[in-house]
Amino acid sequence: MKNLEKMEYGFGQHLIIDGYGANYEKLTDLDFIFNFLNKYPEDIEMTKIMPPYVFKYFAPDPADWGISGFVIIAESHISIHTFPEKRYLSIDIFSCKPFNVDKAIQDITEMFEIQKSEIRLLDRGLEFPRSIRAVENYMRFERRNLLL
Repeated sequence: MKNLEKMEYGFGQHLIIDGYGANYEKLTDLDFIFNFLNKYPEDIEMTKIMPPYVFKYFAPDPADWGISGFVIIAESHISIHTFPEKRYLSIDIFSCKPFNVDKAIQDITEMFEIQKSEIRLLDRGLEFPRSIRAVENYMRFERRNLLL
């Protein structure tokens, strides 16, 4: 029974930040966005496994243009989408490794000079087995009980 108590589930955290009233110049700066994605994984102790991919998007409605980018990290990814004319951005940090969510929120708020934000933190993959050995023991326990 002790093995059941130690079983760990869950794939990881997914931080979602919707930022309003952000700094227009930063939202329009391709280099700033690239540098954020290039450096920030290290700031939160993640492992970047490829250079960031960042591009400008010109929408049919000129007010909807912006910059989008992402970086793949060993732990999952970080993505950003900016809408400068609306002074809005969305940032996702998804990681199977725990990270300091409060620090990330504060860092991003300060970096982009966000005036107001909506924050969501999701626990992803709630049934994802973190420990194969614990899952194996759990399955044996379950099978034994089914046979009784």
